[in-house]
Amino acid sequence: MAFRPLRRARQALPRESCEAILQAASTGVLALQGDGGYPYAVPLNFAYAGGRVYFHCAKQGHKLDAVRRCPKASLCVVEKDAVVPEKYTTAYRSVIVFGTVRVLEDPAAMHAALAALARKYAPAESEASHRAEIARYRDEVCVLELTPAHISGKQGLELLHD
Repeated sequence: MAFRPLRRARQALPRESCEAILQAASTGVLALQGDGGYPYAVPLNFAYAGGRVYFHCAKQGHKLDAVRRCPKASLCVVEKDAVVPEKYTTAYRSVIVFGTVRVLEDPAAMHAALAALARKYAPAESEASHRAEIARYRDEVCVLELTPAHISGKQGLELLHD
């Protein structure tokens, strides 16, 4: 599938900037095809590592049902969102990832994904602490991997010279 080019190409972010935002941002909104064909967009924590996006969920629920029904997804991450009232706009920077989601089954892949999440959200904790936390919860969570088919980023005109 060919993805649409950005209509305002001069506001496009280079791939390196998109990846930096994905590595730094703490929250994204995952969009899936939900029940009854309605879009289902859910905020979540994620880790971007090795060109893939990792997150987890309960072993049952709306998110997992949606992924199993249709693995196509998009993840939207907003890195900056500053209102500029005098210009009636916002200074923003965001990234959208389009791709497919799969449930990780391999224990080593699951551990690597959970370790990436642990390093991102508890960077001051030791690797031993990360391993203990992963061991404590790994049987209670489902680990998911989003493989990008297309990544694009855009920034507001106010940030073009930042």
